[in-house]
Amino acid sequence: MKFLHGFSNKTRIQILESIKTEEKTVTQIVDDLNGNQSNISQHLACLKGCRLIVGRQDGKYVYYRVRNQLVRDLLTNFDVVLEDIQNDIACCNSHIYQ
Repeated sequence: MKFLHGFSNKTRIQILESIKTEEKTVTQIVDDLNGNQSNISQHLACLKGCRLIVGRQDGKYVYYRVRNQLVRDLLTNFDVVLEDIQNDIACCNSHIYQ
């Protein structure tokens, strides 16, 4: 499912968190994540293809934002669930699930 692919990478999650409450340019996102522009741009293209974000052209800049309130709510719910189960995840033995 393409939609879930957008959530399957740490950098993409960080990008979504960075633009969850306000739109930002690629440069602002790169600064937030201390990443490199090429890598961030590739992840933005993926997130756009998964329809999790949208871009708005303003002159020479493109401003990215989370697509809508439903996606923002989903990100918030991820945070709530992860906080609730973080201790269980920390002691999870990954070899059991391979």
